[in-house]
Amino acid sequence: MIEGNWSSRLRGNKGPSRMTSRPFEEQSMPISRRILFSALAAPAVAPAIAPGVAGAQAPGFTRPVHLILSTSPGGGADVTARLIAPGITERIGQSLVIESKAGASGLIAGGYVAQQPADGYTYLFDITSHAVNPLLGRTMPYKVLEDLVPVTQVSRAANALAVHPSLPVNTVAEFVAYAKAKGSEMSYASSGNGTAQHLGMEIFKSMAGLEMNHVPYRGGGPALVDVMAGHVPCCLAFLPSSTQHIRQGRLKALATTGATRAESFPNLPTLAESGFAGFENYDWNGIFARPGAPAALTTRLQQSVAATLAQPETRARFAEQGNEPVGSTAEQFRTFIQAEMTKYGEVIRRVGITAD
Repeated sequence: MIEGNWSSRLRGNKGPSRMTSRPFEEQSMPISRRILFSALAAPAVAPAIAPGVAGAQAPGFTRPVHLILSTSPGGGADVTARLIAPGITERIGQSLVIESKAGASGLIAGGYVAQQPADGYTYLFDITSHAVNPLLGRTMPYKVLEDLVPVTQVSRAANALAVHPSLPVNTVAEFVAYAKAKGSEMSYASSGNGTAQHLGMEIFKSMAGLEMNHVPYRGGGPALVDVMAGHVPCCLAFLPSSTQHIRQGRLKALATTGATRAESFPNLPTLAESGFAGFENYDWNGIFARPGAPAALTTRLQQSVAATLAQPETRARFAEQGNEPVGSTAEQFRTFIQAEMTKYGEVIRRVGITAD
C-alpha cells in the first residue's frame, strides 16, 4: 500500500544508537561497509595538490592529529574518514586519531572543536548540516565560517529520485504528471527536517509545481525502508546507501541530482537533464579547523587529503559507493559553503522549515 497512516509509523522510528568512539588503528576497518553519509551546488573541484606533499618536509606535524567526527561510529562520515586515514597518516608522518562526538546535528562535535587550542592538531569532520544548522533557528555554540574555518571538502554524493517499484512511472516527466494528479495525497520520505534530501525535494517540488507532503524520519535508513515497503511512494535517496537497493530492484531510480551523471549509474539521467535546468543536490563532508591554527599545518593536512583522494585506488573505492572525492582548497571550500547557505536559506525561509 503506497499511502498510509504516518503518525503511528513515525513514532516507531528510533534515532541512532549511542556508540563509543575509538582511535584509528594501523589497519583500517573493512571498506565493505557502505558509506551512509553525506552535498551540493558547486561542481567537483579538482584536487589541489602541491608537489612533494609526502615525505619529511618542514614544517610538519610533530605529534598525533585528532579528527573529531560529528556523526556516529560506523556511519558514512566515519567510513569515509577511515578510508582516507591511512593515506593521510603516511603523508603527515603522524597518526590520525578519529573520535566521534555525535549528537545535536553535529553541534556537540563542532562546539567541542571550537573550544580547543588553535594549534593545528584538532579538526572537525562535519557533514552538510554544518552549513544548514544556523539557518534552522538552532542555538549555535559557534559561528559557522568564523569559529570553525574550512580546510578542505573531502567528498560529496548525489541523491536519486527514487520510487517504489510498483509506482506506474519510469521517467521524471511521468513522475511529475503522476504526482500532480495525486495532488496533496502524494507524500515523500526524507531523512529528517533540514537534511539535504528534505531540502532538495522541496526545491524540486517548487520547480515542478508539486504539492507533496513531507514525511520526516530519523535518518535515511528508516526512510528507505518505508519507501521500499511501499508505505511512502518516493524519496530522494542518498546514492551510497541506496545503490544496492536500486540495482536489486527494491527501488526504482528515475534520475540523479548531481550536475553530471553518477559514475555508478551512467545510464541514469540527471534531474537537470530531465527538464529541471540548474538543479543540483548533494550530501557532502569536509574538515574544519580553529581560526588562527598554523597555516603550515592546515595547508599540509589539506594537501595530504587531496593527494590521498587523487590515488586511483581511493577514487575507485569512492566510485563503487556512489561517492565523489573532492579535495578542494580552503578557499574553494569556503565559497562552496557560502553558496550552500544561500541556496538552502532561500528554501528554508520560503517553506518555513525549522529544526526538529
